Amino acid sequence: MPPTWFESPTEDRNPRTTQVETLPTLALLETINDEDATVAAAVRAALPALSRLVDETVRRVRRGGRVHYFGAGTSGRLGLLDAAELIPTFGVSEDLVVAHLAGGDAAMRRPIEGAEDDRALGVRDAQAVGPEDVAVGLTASGRTPYVGAALRHAGERGACTALVTANPRGELAAACDIVICADTGPEVIAGSTRMKAGTAEKLVLNSYSTAVMVRLGMTWSNLMVNMRVTNAKLRRRALRLLHQATGVDLARCEAALEAAGGEAKVALVSLMTGASAAVADQELRRADGVIASAIERLGRR
Repeated sequence: MPPTWFESPTEDRNPRTTQVETLPTLALLETINDEDATVAAAVRAALPALSRLVDETVRRVRRGGRVHYFGAGTSGRLGLLDAAELIPTFGVSEDLVVAHLAGGDAAMRRPIEGAEDDRALGVRDAQAVGPEDVAVGLTASGRTPYVGAALRHAGERGACTALVTANPRGELAAACDIVICADTGPEVIAGSTRMKAGTAEKLVLNSYSTAVMVRLGMTWSNLMVNMRVTNAKLRRRALRLLHQATGVDLARCEAALEAAGGEAKVALVSLMTGASAAVADQELRRADGVIASAIERLGRR
């Protein structure tokens, strides 16, 4: 057995949960919940490093770069989930944030044995990374071979590399530019990193991608004005946020959204400046999509 096998705290036995099989169901659930309550503090401690990653990502994306997530198992599935949800929420292109899961799409539904140990697969997947990109490795243990190979190859190609882990002694940290470690400690069930470590990864990814989107001008205040209006629910949400942001009645909001071709951001600038949808769209393009800059150029009503 390798000497590093027990170095991840997620593999340790949790002294607070050694009797879980004897607990009544409610007490069992309360114990799990008590452990979950410690996750936010662990993520909080990692925010300074995450802040550096956000700022570096924004710089690179503005120069045409992309973000790549690399992970296996739970970590990889969380990366896929985050990347997929950014598309309708913020209206970004499908190739801005790309998730690579060891074993491919099939591994989303069922385990692909051996995929996480496949270094060659990691190198192959990292061929998609460019010199202006950001490669984010997701691994609770901090040592997954697939992730390590991908990060090393991405770094050789000039990308910024980052590690998201729950292990303060994760061996892949030495190969990365930025390390985000949320030390969540032993799991309720030893080694079951889909629990606290997975929750921490989800929180980190939510914070990371949302902060990047905000910095790129994909929101107005706390409203998701760059979302894609692809169904009735999202159309109602777009009309509501236009009304919330401008105070204009829903009929005018609906007319503006129609004139903007369903682009809430364009409709918002049009409503707030009196400009036509075409002019609002033009100014947004000139302002790299930042609403405040477009409104300032056109003059707020």
